[in-house]
Amino acid sequence: MDRIESAPVPAAAECGQPEGDDALNRRQFLGAATRLGGLVLALSLPLPRTARARSNPASAELNAWLSIAPDDSITILVDRSEMGQGVFTALPMLLAEELEVSLDRVAIVAAPVGDAYFNAANGGQMTGTSNSVQDAWVKLRTAGAQARSMLIRAAAETWGVDAAACRARDGAVIGPSGARLSYGALAERAARLPVPQQVALKAPNEFRLIGRGLPRTDTPAKVDGSAVFGIDVRLPGMLYGTYAQCPVLGGWPESVDASAAQGMAGVHSVLTLDRGVLVLAEHYWQALAARKALRVHWNPGPNAHLDNAGIRALLARAADTDPGLVARSDGDVHSALRGAARTFSATYELPLLAHATMEPMNCTADVRADRCDLYVGTQAQQLSQAAAAVPAGLPPDRVAVHTTLLGGGFGRRLDIDFIPAAVAGSKAAGRPVQVIWTREDDMTHDTYRPPALERVSAGLDADGRLVAWQLHITSPSVTARVAPPVVGVDASVVEAAIDMPYDVPNLSITYTRQEIGIDLGYLRSVSHALNCFVIESFMDELAAASGRDPLEFRMRLLDKQPRHRRVLETAATLAGWGRNAPGRHQGLALMEGYSSKIAQIAEISFDAGKLRVHRIVCVVDCGRMVNPRIVESQIESGIVFGLTAALWGEVTIEGGAVKQNNFDGYRVLRANECPQIVVHLLASEEDPGGIGEVAVPPVAPAVANAIFAATGERLRTLPLGRFKPRGA
Repeated sequence: MDRIESAPVPAAAECGQPEGDDALNRRQFLGAATRLGGLVLALSLPLPRTARARSNPASAELNAWLSIAPDDSITILVDRSEMGQGVFTALPMLLAEELEVSLDRVAIVAAPVGDAYFNAANGGQMTGTSNSVQDAWVKLRTAGAQARSMLIRAAAETWGVDAAACRARDGAVIGPSGARLSYGALAERAARLPVPQQVALKAPNEFRLIGRGLPRTDTPAKVDGSAVFGIDVRLPGMLYGTYAQCPVLGGWPESVDASAAQGMAGVHSVLTLDRGVLVLAEHYWQALAARKALRVHWNPGPNAHLDNAGIRALLARAADTDPGLVARSDGDVHSALRGAARTFSATYELPLLAHATMEPMNCTADVRADRCDLYVGTQAQQLSQAAAAVPAGLPPDRVAVHTTLLGGGFGRRLDIDFIPAAVAGSKAAGRPVQVIWTREDDMTHDTYRPPALERVSAGLDADGRLVAWQLHITSPSVTARVAPPVVGVDASVVEAAIDMPYDVPNLSITYTRQEIGIDLGYLRSVSHALNCFVIESFMDELAAASGRDPLEFRMRLLDKQPRHRRVLETAATLAGWGRNAPGRHQGLALMEGYSSKIAQIAEISFDAGKLRVHRIVCVVDCGRMVNPRIVESQIESGIVFGLTAALWGEVTIEGGAVKQNNFDGYRVLRANECPQIVVHLLASEEDPGGIGEVAVPPVAPAVANAIFAATGERLRTLPLGRFKPRGA
């Protein structure tokens, strides 16, 4: 049985006294390892340069990843949040590979907050952009190789032999005469040795774990119910909280009559906060009932008249008046369009989307005079720490973040809006407090995916070859809200567009930032989904205009992109492109994202005017795969997520309030609507690419293109599920 500590959830008294970031991290880690039998070997890696500059050089230059105890138990810290994507399996596999141990011998602990776990690509300690394996590919293998080297040297010194004559295997070091010492027996001596700065990593042909489809380590605990998600946390004396928020996004409580609520059974207290009203009670249902008894006069703020039509008009006005910032410019697109034999233009509109995670937002806080313990499913540990420090009235280094398993993230838990109320409640009550958002809270106060208006033009020469492409994206910026110093082109808005793989000699991508007055957030695949829908839909329009098959049209533009050609050709072969059964129609889409290449072909039909998606064939080149089973699962998950959004995803705002408040109004794909999903993973010797998000974007354009093949009608807005063919 795999041993997993997905999140240490101790009684508050077990956490110790924090003494700065590094002391806090080490104390938590050492405490956990000691309970496993006594830490005797702690290995570490140098911090990235950007993180080192922010840390205390005397105590925070090294970052602990691995411990080995005398009883041979091995503990690996995972610095990325486990939200279903498999990092509690894939990342330990990297370290265990070089350490020469099997995965079932490893205990896994969620890493504490700290600069030691800084991810330079993400700008902090956070899980996002599908780069967990990319970030860990070298550094965790290095950690394992360092440990292996130190253990071998310790054994060689014990035996008085040359270290080169010894080898590590299955949790032990084997000497030249066949003598054997376990890692646990060597750990104390190895811990006194200097950490080697240069170590040789195993060649791919030596891998014993990497590349194998091993079972996920977190599955047993999820099956038997012992896995700890944020909503499962229980602390002695804990109160439960519900948080009332203004129905209008951005509003706040102007006056509160809590007299009826405070007299109800089990109610501890009612707190009026900046943006809402928090009710604390002995049990959750008591808190929820008391919240319903509140009489709150809400100030709706500036969004009282906001609706979808107003948002569309705002984006259109900005697109009309602002030429935008240049994100990519190749050749002379304006001259090429003027000289083209034929030109084409289209406007695409993309809606607001909700994250709709299965586990609603929740947070448990335990605030004391000199420290705060935060138990939370978060994708952003440092942001969570900072968000808790302010209401706790403590410096950030007095806040310990215990990361639980996440019941869905999709980018929603990169935000920290659900954290301060729990901290404020615990500080006021003097007891641990768990605040749980209802499903309705979660749906109506999400940080939604931004809408977008995208205008695209293209020119074909006399031979029907694409010679000019101009795309103007108008959308709010998520990054500018999260990191206000960000100016200019927001990379998270132009993703997929600037990486468009087609060979077009004259190409322009421009971006106009237009805010809409509400908080927006990152959602799985971010703007890849927006831009892929536009690019791949318009590519189909151009193919039809030039009288060419959509596959052939694209292939002519991919002579310089062998990896893209390969995924597209393979997908066409597997899907039987052009050989679909009577009544079935196909559409395709291609994309590069997160350093991975992907092609999808959707097969659809209409039955009495109702759209049915029968099959989606997906081919992926994501470089080297640590665990192909996890890759395949993530691709399937992305397709289901993408099809849900393509068919049904839309947030409607009226009078500043979101109308969809549960899954009856915000549809997710049902079991009987799920198509056959065929996933083919191409072998590659390239470094790993991301896989958690890459399968989401191509779904919508592939289905929309199949709808055109079936009906001759172009759909330039989402969602697609309400479409009815003419005459149906």
